[in-house]
Amino acid sequence: MVVSGKVNDSRYMPEMAVTHGRDAPPSHYLFKIKPFSNLSKSSFKTYISDIFYVEGFKWKFYIYLTGDKSKNVTNHISLYLELMGTSSLPTGWEVNFLDADGSVKRFHAIKTRWGITKFINLRTFSNPLNGYLVDDTSIFGAEVFVVKNTFPGECLSTMSDPPTCYHTWEIENFSTLQNDRYESETFGCYKWKILFCPKGCKEGKGNSISLFLDVTRSSIPANTKLLTKFILRVRDQRLRNFKNIEFSGKTMDIFELNTCIYTTSCDHALGFRKFMSLAKLKDPKQGYLVDDSFVIGAEVTLRE
Repeated sequence: MVVSGKVNDSRYMPEMAVTHGRDAPPSHYLFKIKPFSNLSKSSFKTYISDIFYVEGFKWKFYIYLTGDKSKNVTNHISLYLELMGTSSLPTGWEVNFLDADGSVKRFHAIKTRWGITKFINLRTFSNPLNGYLVDDTSIFGAEVFVVKNTFPGECLSTMSDPPTCYHTWEIENFSTLQNDRYESETFGCYKWKILFCPKGCKEGKGNSISLFLDVTRSSIPANTKLLTKFILRVRDQRLRNFKNIEFSGKTMDIFELNTCIYTTSCDHALGFRKFMSLAKLKDPKQGYLVDDSFVIGAEVTLRE
């Protein structure tokens, strides 16, 4: 027989027990009392088990044979389970276990003991027809099912004053560039850099230049994502400003380690495959390409 507490508010010990029949005995701890009648005549009313181990945790089992007097309980047997050795657990630890009624109980720093104050009425327990006390012998047991959290989780840390990084990169001798991709120097605290494809990539290949924002993977802490807003620009060298052509990243672009694996085609970069057509870039009336050189600008802001 398995006996468990059932309570709606997990802050309190359950008072009454709900019984569930099963054939298999508890597998983690058993305590046999024989003869039980001798205990009713002695001063021995409380039993505390030795430490036993389940799922790597230390546990103790408490039996109050005539009720837990600290809870003003009489004429009942009270049972408790306590998690031991908690000083070695990390700060903020929490252990969940599954009660026999299917409810989950939480052990934590201020709640290391759970149980049932009125486990079973002594009259019911002593009645031989109920099968709890047979040949003046009774067996108590504990079986602990630790609930392991296997779901993934994330933490979002915000900034009250997010920093903005700026970078200017001059591309010289544009007509002689042969590589599919070029990288700027790094800038900012996370070592950002601009990726430039002079011949374009994917749908921009052969007809446009492609621009992307990259980040040095080693500058991002493990399991961290960076929520960013970025702008890539090409300067109108006649006006000496960047106002004529610019593209902005989405309001919330996310940089993380697995997005920063770039190929020569820039498949995984954040940016624009058709940033500007080659015809527009080379048009002398536009003022972008002057003396076979042009200037790229980047603005990167970590979002709040």
